[in-house]
Amino acid sequence: MAKKLRVGVIFGGRSGEHEVSVRSAASVIESIDRKKYEVLPIAISREGKWLSPPAAYNLLPPVTQSLLPSLPSRLADQVAGAVAILGDPSHAGLLSFDRNGGALTSERLDVVFPVLHGPFGEDGTLQGLLEMANIPYVGCGVLASACGMDKVTMKLLFLQAGLPLCRYVWFLRSHWQNERARITRTIMREIGLPCYVKPANLGSSVGVSRAADKSELEQAVELAARYDRKIVVEEAVDAREIECAVIGNNEPKASLPGEYVVHDNSARFLDYEEKYTKTGHVDFVVPAPVSKALATKIQRLAIRAFQSIDGAGLARVDFFFKRDTKELLINELNTMPGLTEVSGYPKMWAASGLSYTRMLDVLIELALERQREKSLNKISRD
Repeated sequence: MAKKLRVGVIFGGRSGEHEVSVRSAASVIESIDRKKYEVLPIAISREGKWLSPPAAYNLLPPVTQSLLPSLPSRLADQVAGAVAILGDPSHAGLLSFDRNGGALTSERLDVVFPVLHGPFGEDGTLQGLLEMANIPYVGCGVLASACGMDKVTMKLLFLQAGLPLCRYVWFLRSHWQNERARITRTIMREIGLPCYVKPANLGSSVGVSRAADKSELEQAVELAARYDRKIVVEEAVDAREIECAVIGNNEPKASLPGEYVVHDNSARFLDYEEKYTKTGHVDFVVPAPVSKALATKIQRLAIRAFQSIDGAGLARVDFFFKRDTKELLINELNTMPGLTEVSGYPKMWAASGLSYTRMLDVLIELALERQREKSLNKISRD
């Protein structure tokens, strides 16, 4: 029997999307083919502390824990100890320390699945560590992760690729603090009201607000500034919200598009609660009820957006389809989309003929493929 690949599933993290990450990781662990893979859960606390597999196990829902019955007893001594991945390829695994910081041991990691959303995980920081350690990992590399996290840089790359975008402006928190009146005038002149205000480096609608007047605009900027030093203000468009999932490395493929259908007209945008709780106000419909020609265009633009940031592994590309002009605009790209039971990414692939379990297989295969390709790079002059 072939040896199982050990997959380190890293989740949690310091961002405002900690809870979503835990739920995504639970879905991954519940759906992964346990005949092929051994899962080693690794959590990062809200404060940034790396937690041992048994401690990480305790953060998972009971249903998920039941699928890892041997973990606590096998690694029981590590519950209170510290763990780390070092940027040293001679220690390409999860290093564990005892309660006193000694007795170094190593747990093999054949591949890492960093199910982290937002800063300190989806933004290239963890990817850089894994590159240094020479450990294969699922998803985009350092450059694509960083560009996909920063909405300003992402939009600049989209513009360079000739992709259609809505009108936007951006500014720094320090500029807002010192030049509030000037920035407000710029927003009113170039974007107008209503508009949407977002932190540049966050997802899951955390810190996002709709502003319909000057007072709401100021409140929205203050909220976004709590989460990031860089703030983006975008025009409000009357549009359908359509998504498309991308998977692949050098030859990416796009799924059938899906659409968020809002049943409650009072919901002015899809906030965190609407996206991750079953309120009954919103359904995710896949395939999206669009023409074949429009679906093909969405898929083509999704792949171009993915390639414009040098994406790898997976991403979800979000679109606006304007109701009046029928214009298709790209909103943003997420390099580690939600993978929960209500998330669009796995639903779009399921509708496209790729089950959740097989999707995870493909993502792990792509991680190993990318690692093999990196090994062809010459890193010295000899």
